Amino acid sequence: MGIVNLTPDSFSGDGTGSDVDRAIRLAHHQLETGADILDIGAESSRPGAIQTPEDEELRRLLPVLREVVDWGVPVSVDTYKPAVMRAALDAGASMINDISALRHSGALAVVAASDCAVCLMHMQNEPGTMQDAPHYDDVVREVRDFLAQRVACCREAGIDAGRLVLDPGFGFGKSLEHNLALFRALTVTGWNDLPSLVGVSRKSMLGAITGQPVERRVAASLAAAVLAVRKGAKILRVHDVEETRDALAVLAAIETGSPQ
Repeated sequence: MGIVNLTPDSFSGDGTGSDVDRAIRLAHHQLETGADILDIGAESSRPGAIQTPEDEELRRLLPVLREVVDWGVPVSVDTYKPAVMRAALDAGASMINDISALRHSGALAVVAASDCAVCLMHMQNEPGTMQDAPHYDDVVREVRDFLAQRVACCREAGIDAGRLVLDPGFGFGKSLEHNLALFRALTVTGWNDLPSLVGVSRKSMLGAITGQPVERRVAASLAAAVLAVRKGAKILRVHDVEETRDALAVLAAIETGSPQ
């Protein structure tokens, strides 16, 4: 899943803001370098982020989305707002990637009325405050139970389990210790046997481990991507698509004994 940030304040420094042409070039680069899914987001969810007004999010999102939906690749839209979800699906998006796991009023109904895929993510608190003082008694159990509860809500709303992907939400209301515990538990959390999405690309947890600034976290991101796949992740949400595919090609060749 190649990331396409349409925000002016992305933590990773690759946000395109209101520059539609630049955003389309970025999306095309992600596709050309091997993305299987494009994930487009028009509101920053970095720690401390301020909420983007709905009309501004749509203004950033729709021109780019309308261009890329015809490129023959599934397009995911990263939003928690039901009205933005509806507009994105009407424009041809095939997946909703929701950091709030469809908890906002009306979100379940929008997704249930469509046939789109949906990623349910765990987040403690909101982006503006989530990293102030995250606390869990048992982070693995609490994240697992939250996602199981959201899956149950989706099933009650008529959303088939085959449409669901689960994301433990690395960096969303978690300390480094919480993130590492969740990563170690990727294969043992018992999340209803649904596919998992892992998004750790360039994140601060990697900076905390390596001491590297965001622009020098590619190597750490690749190491995390390979480990995530070894632990069963089905989707990797990444900034550096080509490099990640190369790392996974090496992993596959070693494990299968074949370069293809």
